[in-house]
Amino acid sequence: MYLLHFFTIFICVDSSLTKALNAVVILADDGGFEMGTYRNKICQTPNLDKLAKESLIFNKAFTSVSSCSPSRAALLTGMPSHQNGMYGLHQGVHNFNSFNKVKSITKILKDQGIRTGIIGKKHVGPENVYPFDYAETEENNSIFQVGRNITHIKLLTRTFLNTSDPFFLYIAFHDPHRCGHTNPEYGEFCQRFGNGEPGMGYIPDWQPIIYQPDELELPYFIPNTWEARKDVANQYTTISRLDQGVGLIIEELKNSGHYDNTLIIYSSDNGIPFPNGRTNMYDSGIQEPLFISSPLHKERRGQVTNSLTSLLDIVPTLLDWYGIKGETNSVEEFDHLYGRSLLPLLVKEPDDTSKEVIFGSYNLHEITMYYPMRMVRTQRYKLIHNINYYSPFPIDQDLYLSPTFQDILNKTRTNENTFWYKTLQEYYKRPEWELYDLKYDPEELNNIAKKSSQQQIFNELKEKLHKWQKETQDPWICSPHAVLEDEGSFKHNPQCLDLINI
Repeated sequence: MYLLHFFTIFICVDSSLTKALNAVVILADDGGFEMGTYRNKICQTPNLDKLAKESLIFNKAFTSVSSCSPSRAALLTGMPSHQNGMYGLHQGVHNFNSFNKVKSITKILKDQGIRTGIIGKKHVGPENVYPFDYAETEENNSIFQVGRNITHIKLLTRTFLNTSDPFFLYIAFHDPHRCGHTNPEYGEFCQRFGNGEPGMGYIPDWQPIIYQPDELELPYFIPNTWEARKDVANQYTTISRLDQGVGLIIEELKNSGHYDNTLIIYSSDNGIPFPNGRTNMYDSGIQEPLFISSPLHKERRGQVTNSLTSLLDIVPTLLDWYGIKGETNSVEEFDHLYGRSLLPLLVKEPDDTSKEVIFGSYNLHEITMYYPMRMVRTQRYKLIHNINYYSPFPIDQDLYLSPTFQDILNKTRTNENTFWYKTLQEYYKRPEWELYDLKYDPEELNNIAKKSSQQQIFNELKEKLHKWQKETQDPWICSPHAVLEDEGSFKHNPQCLDLINI
């Protein structure tokens, strides 16, 4: 458990005048490491790379849950999905919401008199938990316009920035999310939307970049097939559109005079929408790009940190940035947060990162995809608990229709080589416990949970995970082999009562 500690900060202009502090969080939608900053030599992202050079770059940042609404709720509350109540997707038939008692960062900031704004994909609820003073989202606009039309996003940003300090602005792109499932006319990743072709509309500030499938460098978890390469090439086109949008946002901050007193955080909600990516607890599903640019902390600009970081740390970081402190031992305030402020990392790398630990909690994505998982990760080891391991691992709708997954399915049916590093049955059928030594097995293929030589680390991690579940009041803490009884005669002595179902 991280202690919520704060780092006092001041900003001085002309040695005498004090300016209020602002923050902008920019979030990609299913974005990954497709940028030069993370050594991708093909995908062109000059604006993200420029921002990264003015930031501390995080090499080991992870979402606590690899699913759209749950990850956004966790990022905005600092609480894992099982604690904030956003168990799965928010929209449509899925209909998940955070608990009414939860205080998100936007609610906290509004209560402190800080103006809040959101542009783009909100994807969380209810409104009373996630209130914004200024909101241009899918709830009152076309998600294509507020999430992918970078000219429109630029103008909305300009409107919001025409305000006094302090403020918090959350810009959530819809790129590079797939859209072949809902709007196939725009292409698999909406790479044709706004490109000026007949029926596609036109985005004035966007200069589309077309990538050649045979020139790509594929991540280890994507099959080396022509279908997958075309899929990734289309993804790259929308990554470059997002990148150009980020450049426009930075220009708006500079032109409005806010750049020199604004903290900028860039990241993504979850892993990329490919097999072994989004909805998984493997690193390919939870590891995220993250860089933080601070006008107050220039000591480590352009440097890299290998400190183990969770997106649950974003709320404590913002509270620290604005100098907001909770009352000691007050459940109504911030003592429930298990993250840490990342601002000290902008000054100095920790002397010892070997004891760092992060946690993950996934329950559902779509309403039919019940596959709760819990995860604990250290610098070297990862333990995953697949609670519903009796069931095959579920596949979401847009991934199922993707060219990459359809190619795997078709080749599996005909017993052809899928050129994937797993078989489909290995992907579906997972044991209850998975333990990986990431030093020697970064691709997480060799499960050592049952090796006698690894029982000490297995039990240590299992104990850490159970302790975290208890501290965060996880309803799944006893699953799947026992029932949690915590009411009536068990109210003051909660117990896991055995089901004898092994």
